[in-house]
Amino acid sequence: MATNINGNVTLGKLPPKIDERTLQLSNYLTREMPLAPETQDWTKKVQDWDPLGNHDYGDCVQAGALHMQQNWTAYDAPEEFVPTTQQALDAYAAITGFKKGDPSTDRGTRMIDALNHWRRNGIGGNSILGYAACEPQSTESIKDAIVLFQAAYIGIGLPLTAQNQTVWSVPPGGPYGRGGINSWGGHAIPLIAYDRRQLICVTWGRLQAMTWGFLRTYCDEAYAVLSDQWTGRDEVSPNGFTLQQLKKDLAEVTG
Repeated sequence: MATNINGNVTLGKLPPKIDERTLQLSNYLTREMPLAPETQDWTKKVQDWDPLGNHDYGDCVQAGALHMQQNWTAYDAPEEFVPTTQQALDAYAAITGFKKGDPSTDRGTRMIDALNHWRRNGIGGNSILGYAACEPQSTESIKDAIVLFQAAYIGIGLPLTAQNQTVWSVPPGGPYGRGGINSWGGHAIPLIAYDRRQLICVTWGRLQAMTWGFLRTYCDEAYAVLSDQWTGRDEVSPNGFTLQQLKKDLAEVTG
């Protein structure tokens, strides 16, 4: 079920769904490819992040997908795509059977179901070419996704302690009790910036910082998403990233 614990934000990511056909981003990062830079920041263009219904409904997975589209186009299109709450709720309904006004249908979404729907049918009127899984606790894998694809689309099992933190971090007692993994609930977010100390995600209509330790402790799935809305990946891809091979393999997997 979607979870609203502190009265003004809602969670809705269901546990990861395993699909053995999912491509791995690591297969396309060759030994010749330089390491990602120490910092990357894609937070400067979008001025208004709408919560897209995620204050009231468990549509965080859909909101995250639409926020990624907004940021892609802010950097790489003549006009920024500005998503709406209705687009998020329409996608939520199409993927899960959600019906506004019927709380029993507000059950959340599995990220991989949303990614497959996004590829086949579109979200907010736009489809993606495909996606590849990152290693959830790998610093370098997450950095590569942010640098090459402008975002790492991740799922986290939020602890209750995150409710009162300015910067999401592992509490002093570790991931136990109120700091336990998923003790608050599952949440989906795009990471769009990082430096040596922190990462920045978009959630609930704002930017939120987290530590690398928090990511490694609570992240349970992560994806790099390939979209025609973000062609900047071709310009910033360091030598050694086999984008054409990824496209070929995606075509084979998806038919």
